[in-house]
Amino acid sequence: MKLRNIFLAFALLTAWLIPASAQRHYVPHVHVGAHAGVSLSQVSFFPSVKESMLTGMQFGLSFRYAEERHVGLLAELNIEQRGWKENFEEDNDKFAYSRRTTYVQLPVMTHIFFGSRKVKCFFNLGPQVGYMISDGITANFDYEHPDDMKDFPGEYRPTAQMAMKIKNRFDYGIAGGLGMELVVAKKHSILLEGRYYYGLGNLFPSSKADEFSASRGNSIVVTLGYMFRIK
Repeated sequence: MKLRNIFLAFALLTAWLIPASAQRHYVPHVHVGAHAGVSLSQVSFFPSVKESMLTGMQFGLSFRYAEERHVGLLAELNIEQRGWKENFEEDNDKFAYSRRTTYVQLPVMTHIFFGSRKVKCFFNLGPQVGYMISDGITANFDYEHPDDMKDFPGEYRPTAQMAMKIKNRFDYGIAGGLGMELVVAKKHSILLEGRYYYGLGNLFPSSKADEFSASRGNSIVVTLGYMFRIK
């Protein structure tokens, strides 16, 4: 808990204090844009669950306020598909289960950039909050009673998460990304970014009496974006 609070406090301070400390005698740049891409996600369970990455998508809108001296603020409004896919190892051809959760997300991050006028590299870091708007399960077996099935590989495998109802639809965590921006015209640019999200909130109940003490979502997202400078 203490480590989680330290991470969150650091991200909040980074997102809000660094831009405020930039020198104001430079003319700010204001950009708006859009982006879309692919996400790879899973859930960090404890006790652990045998799982693999679930493929989804992300798309959204961006607003960026940037000072000339290599630092600014980036805010986005995104829709992202996350979740997890059960890994049955040698029985993957026989059994399949995935759970897809869709979130509306609001990351607010420090944007640090450097390079030439035409090509820039950048680093984004800051807090992110989200709210789950849908939750869907895809399976080829009775996931509510998996242990009753013949040949189901249930030994030493937690199965409660398959049918468990999600308790917490509100999500929060820390996002960080690296990318490159190509200025193709005076007010137009194209961006490529890879970003990692580390969730701090649990999907399922997490008291000592519950099945899991942790069930935190995380994802890797690769997006292609477009920015238009309005100031």
